[in-house]
Amino acid sequence: MNLKRSRSVIYLGCLVLLFFSSCAKKGYVFTSFHEPANEGLRLMYSNDAYKWTDLGKTFLKPEIGQQKVMRDPSMVQGPDGVFHLVWTCSWKGDKGFGYASSKDLIHWSPQQFIPVMEHEPTTVNVWAPELFYDADLKQYIIIWASTVPFRFEKGVEEEDNNHRMYAVTTKDFKTFSKAQLFLDPGFSVIDAVILKKAKDDYVLVLKDNTRPNRNIKVAFGNKALGPYTGVSAPFSGKLTEGPTVVKAGKDWLIYYDAYGEKRYAAMKTRDFKTFTDVSSETVIPEGHKHGTIVKVKRSVIKELIK
Repeated sequence: MNLKRSRSVIYLGCLVLLFFSSCAKKGYVFTSFHEPANEGLRLMYSNDAYKWTDLGKTFLKPEIGQQKVMRDPSMVQGPDGVFHLVWTCSWKGDKGFGYASSKDLIHWSPQQFIPVMEHEPTTVNVWAPELFYDADLKQYIIIWASTVPFRFEKGVEEEDNNHRMYAVTTKDFKTFSKAQLFLDPGFSVIDAVILKKAKDDYVLVLKDNTRPNRNIKVAFGNKALGPYTGVSAPFSGKLTEGPTVVKAGKDWLIYYDAYGEKRYAAMKTRDFKTFTDVSSETVIPEGHKHGTIVKVKRSVIKELIK
């Protein structure tokens, strides 16, 4: 091997080593709760986004809301490193959701109730708030499902179960925009998740909550706040809910609760048009329910394990 080629091989080897050492500095945290949702926030971790380990404890006990539960915990890490968490705090009756923040996922700020639907006195519920950080506009978007009776075409659902998606934005979690309608696909919809696939290319993963469907679909938009159109056919079976999405390598993994089959499932896709069931390749601890996945520094996970 000549000197020039030898140097090239060494340089390539250094790049590969740098790549893997860089990857090794990152891991994944999956927010979770266990029924009946009164114990609080649980966390799982993974090195590859496929095989998950439950940390075996709760990190934040719910203290707000009429029912004081913590369902559907959604989390995002801001550009300043702070983690923001929102959750469903009651099945019915509340016109808002819970919020808290943390720098390390161990020590949490005082919990706050964010009354996003107080301007709609007939609101039945505020379900599954979902966080997304819009880097283009440097703001956080929170979307959730609410029922406002006699507001929309009812279809097959009862008036107190005819959901649409709403949204607010905030830069500091102290002041919020007025709640606006985010998605009305013409049917009852809940459990929506925003993801950025590429520049001006966004996907919304959502649950069609109408009977007998109750399955998961996708829609597409060129801005984080939409509008989202082209709602797809379902890619999951019936009686499925609570999707969350994470990028793993070149693939997007969509985890969801296949509660009709009493299992947690996962689909793999690259284009959100064709989907491959990879549930058999995943390990999900028993009892895990609806949460979101955040990519974090490995040091965060090490401290959680301690």
